[in-house]
Amino acid sequence: MKDRRLEVLEEIQRVIATVIATNPAGHNLCLIGGFRYRFLDESCRLSNDVDYHWDGDLDKKQTEVISLFKRKLLPEVKQHFGYDGDVSPATGPDADSPSVKIINLAFYRIDVSHSRIEIPVDITRVVCLDQPTVRTAQGVVYPTISDTDMIESKVISLFNRQTMEERDLVDLFLFENQLAPDSAERIALKLSRISHARLLVKERLNDMVSDRDYHVRAIKEIIDDQLDPQAVANINEAGGASMVFDRVCDVLLKRLKLSSKEDS
Repeated sequence: MKDRRLEVLEEIQRVIATVIATNPAGHNLCLIGGFRYRFLDESCRLSNDVDYHWDGDLDKKQTEVISLFKRKLLPEVKQHFGYDGDVSPATGPDADSPSVKIINLAFYRIDVSHSRIEIPVDITRVVCLDQPTVRTAQGVVYPTISDTDMIESKVISLFNRQTMEERDLVDLFLFENQLAPDSAERIALKLSRISHARLLVKERLNDMVSDRDYHVRAIKEIIDDQLDPQAVANINEAGGASMVFDRVCDVLLKRLKLSSKEDS
């Protein structure tokens, strides 16, 4: 069962999404990532961060959103949850990435130990072939990308991140049904537009196949730590993390026609 801290984290994430969706600084910022799946698609996986797609100047949008959070988000979280908060741009190696700008949010109760909640907000740019769309929740309109672009972005992330993140494998397992009949061709086109990602396909897929045990253990940790209890029980009954890994490999290698072979 989720403890109260995780419940508050998810409640604050929803406030973040609503503040962005209902203020000018958030106009056309498209909600993506694991939290988008959790919030708008009722995913069984908890996501710790909140991700957005932005097709314009990432540095400028980061500055605008930080200002919005200071004016609107921090006071609202204080009023509704009693948490003080801080907001700042990320520093360090990750902050130098040209493709993602990170905003660090931290919330805490001054009088309660171990109450600190950290929520990164990532503003990035994903390759989209469809027009942006909107989804609604409780009367609020949230800009997002198409379901097909969304699940394909999870595949692209396997090759576009500095290191492979097994949470992308879990999301691909959970939302495989959103792949389109022509997703293999669409993903090939998207990879052709990201030269370094295209070059990493064989390397990353070969790593997956050769280091199966490592990836299965990492998937198991995500299943145990981030999925709702009934989903964990159902997955374990069906073969657990090994089943998830094998299923995702089939999707990547057979359905999407990606290859780990050097001569392909």
